[in-house]
Amino acid sequence: MAKVTRDDVARLAGTSTAVVSYVINNGPRPVAAGTRERVLAAIKELGYRPDRVAQAMASQRTDLIGLIVPDARQPFFAEMAHAVEQAAAERGKMVLVGNSDYLDEREVHYLRAFLGMRVSGLILISQGPSEHAATEIDAWDARVVLLHRRPEAIDDVAVVLDDIGGAERLTRHLLEQHGHPYVACLGGVDSTPEQGDPVTDHVNGWRRAMELAGLPTEGRLFKAPYNRYDAYRIALELLAGPDRPPALVCATDDQAIGVLRAARELRIDVPGELAVAGFDDVKEAALTDPPLTTVGSDREAMARAAVDLAIGDPAGAPPDRLRQFPVTLRLRASCGCPGTR
Repeated sequence: MAKVTRDDVARLAGTSTAVVSYVINNGPRPVAAGTRERVLAAIKELGYRPDRVAQAMASQRTDLIGLIVPDARQPFFAEMAHAVEQAAAERGKMVLVGNSDYLDEREVHYLRAFLGMRVSGLILISQGPSEHAATEIDAWDARVVLLHRRPEAIDDVAVVLDDIGGAERLTRHLLEQHGHPYVACLGGVDSTPEQGDPVTDHVNGWRRAMELAGLPTEGRLFKAPYNRYDAYRIALELLAGPDRPPALVCATDDQAIGVLRAARELRIDVPGELAVAGFDDVKEAALTDPPLTTVGSDREAMARAAVDLAIGDPAGAPPDRLRQFPVTLRLRASCGCPGTR
């Protein structure tokens, strides 16, 4: 059987191949409703399937968006990846996902692979301030959107949160509303970048709130990987020691979930003997026992903004260099509040 072509669709619909192209690609020119219906009916009758490879070769771009995350196993990145995929689907795009595993060479590998596939745009949740990644982006002259974090080495459009402000508000809530004498912090690890990293910003927000309250931070910041499993092991030692803090702000919800598990194992009452709070508002945070107080955001809106920036403005208007989204406190029982506000 001969392959159905765009010419066949045009003849059956009684229009030009250009109009068929406008209908298939939803632009760049408008098509009258009646003509569009005829073209769609012809496509259905003939069983026409567009040759996406040929389209990509002609336009030098595919209908794909690349997304690179540090670790899709972590709930925050998994939920963000899902939000990006949903936003891309609404715009007729598909998403390719790569995990850098917090390694520079893996991040550069996916950058090369995705940009070599001529993706429409690339969304990067960078694992760190990678000079190699910045060089690769410059070499391809690619449209790259930084999501969640903005490394100094990569000067590109970014969609981020008010991480410092959110952590400061959370710490102040524990100090002012619950009257804790001080709040300790579970931050990142030695390799966590000093600038442009959300975990660092969460620590800085905690530090700012403590200093504004006239409280020292020395000896009250503890290092831990971002995941619940390592945080659980570190929390077992911290909470079993003689200097157990009255309240603990964690840089991520995953860390806080590990802390809650350790507290239960040690028979420490949360929030009676220990207030615990996280950051990210992953879906699981509302299901922990007790439900976790955390800092939330509109992830869907962030994903839509990142996808729109990655695809680009058809009119060619330059994008804002930085789009910062606000955060909201999700007050639950782990800090002593009765429920979510």
